Amino acid sequence: MRYILLFLLIIPAGEIFVLLLSGKIIGVWATISIIILTGILGAYLAKQQGLETLRRAQLEMQYGRVPGEAIVDGICILVGGVLLLTPGFITDTMGFLLLLPQTRVFFKGRMKKWLKKWIDNGNVTIIR
Repeated sequence: MRYILLFLLIIPAGEIFVLLLSGKIIGVWATISIIILTGILGAYLAKQQGLETLRRAQLEMQYGRVPGEAIVDGICILVGGVLLLTPGFITDTMGFLLLLPQTRVFFKGRMKKWLKKWIDNGNVTIIR
C-alpha cells in the first residue's frame, strides 16, 4: 500500500518536471503535439494488440486450454493503453513498453512472480 502512495506522488511530480523541461527545450506546442500523438498512437496499438490477444485467447479456449498467457498479455495491454492515454512522457514510455510484445515479456515475468507470491501468501485464492 505504501508503494502505491509513493507511486501516486512521485510519478505526477516527475511528469510535471519532464513536461515543463520539454516545453522549455522544444516548445509548448511541440510538447502538446507529442502528447496528443502518443495518445492516438497508443490507442491504435492497444486496440491492435488487444484484438490479437483476444484471438489467441479464443483459440486456446477452442482447444480446451486455459488462456493464461493471453490473460496476462491482456492485463499488460490494458495497463499500457491506460498509461498511453495519460498525458506525460514517463507514463507514455511505460505504456509503450507494456504494449510492445518484445518488451512485454519482462513485465509478464514480473507479474507472474507477484501473482505466485500473492497466492503462496494466501492473499489471492483461486476457486476451481
